[in-house]
Amino acid sequence: MKTMNTIKYTITLVLFAFCLVVTAQPNIYPACKQTESIKIDGATLHIGNGEVLENAVVVFDQGKITYVGSKADAPSADKNIDATGKHVYPGFIAPNTNLGLVEFAAVKATVDFAETGENNAHIRSIVAYNTDSKVINTLRSNGILLAQITPQRGMISGQSSVVHLDAWNWEDAVVKMDEGLHIQWPELPRRIRSKEAKKRFEKRSKEQIDKLFEFFLEAKAYTEIDKNEKIFNARLEAATGIFNQEKQVFVHVNSAKEIQKSVLKFTEIGIRPIVVGGANAHWVTDILKQYNIPVILNHTHSLPEQEHDDILGPYRQAKKLYDEKILFAYSVVGSDAFWNQRNLPFMAGTAVAHGLPYEQGVASISYNVAKILGIDKKTGSIEVGKSADLFISTGDALDMRGNKLEQAFIQGRSIKLDNWHEQLHQRYKDKYEANK
Repeated sequence: MKTMNTIKYTITLVLFAFCLVVTAQPNIYPACKQTESIKIDGATLHIGNGEVLENAVVVFDQGKITYVGSKADAPSADKNIDATGKHVYPGFIAPNTNLGLVEFAAVKATVDFAETGENNAHIRSIVAYNTDSKVINTLRSNGILLAQITPQRGMISGQSSVVHLDAWNWEDAVVKMDEGLHIQWPELPRRIRSKEAKKRFEKRSKEQIDKLFEFFLEAKAYTEIDKNEKIFNARLEAATGIFNQEKQVFVHVNSAKEIQKSVLKFTEIGIRPIVVGGANAHWVTDILKQYNIPVILNHTHSLPEQEHDDILGPYRQAKKLYDEKILFAYSVVGSDAFWNQRNLPFMAGTAVAHGLPYEQGVASISYNVAKILGIDKKTGSIEVGKSADLFISTGDALDMRGNKLEQAFIQGRSIKLDNWHEQLHQRYKDKYEANK
């Protein structure tokens, strides 16, 4: 009898705890399909590709943008939104993020971005992506409407996919599936105590790189085998898309020497890599320009890579790459990148404050990202024919004081902008106002 009472008591506690968790979370679910045409009128329109239109109009219907331009030539729509004095931006895109692959970093069972082993080419992040992650709502509230879901561990980490941040499941969310293979390039530690230790690290690094390119050469040979004679290999199969231009290679590397080495090694076998991280990319702009290599930068809000570097170097790096006409974008990296992505707009804003033209700051988290990820024909800018992924902000979306979203649309669907932070704010606001 005591045992039965204990079980009932335990179940009651579990259910009570579950109810607390559920009621503490925002009741957010995917928006319904767009059924009426919408016109946003009178806003400052940031196209995303470097252009800006004042007092402009954008119209979208059935999830697609149908008109962008002046009021005089604008067609009518079923619903009109007066955005006079406000700003309209394309949905920001967060590249290189583990969003939806981790919910509680301290609980191993919820961490799906880190597989064991060095060669995880066959791992697909999309199948582990959790569309119900509560972190997603926080990002959307700051204008981030798309993301590249990326694995992060092992020399060959696996394959990323691009998703819309409003869906019932990963099949509905996907914009471009398995679009890239991610490589963690072996780099020497910043500080090595002795010459012997340096030799050991250099030897190990060379062995890893040799093994890496042995795999790519095997994958290239694998693509040339007749499909009827081919013995299926999941890892080699995952890499075949690289050689027929279906997938890209993202090389995560920071030091100038290793950036140069990785670019040369990959171009030798006919692959144009995309540099991710690129803390010292501004030191090797010649080779980046020579091979037309895009760069996805680490977050602006960081210290310089080297102790003797300019303390404001990370803030000014984007301007240097822009001046050299190198295609670049911003990301937030690291194991905390899933929740820290909410600061992505403000990192672009910091670059703007240190010399980058404003519209290029917008492009660095919208159109430039779309071009690098190969989705620029679908989204990334406010242009006719593209997906209606955009939002209305009362002020400057690259400034935390002005980034106040009134409405946001994904594929023309008006999404909810509520999140846990907003609910807690309202809860305690009501509490203290009641006490007055």
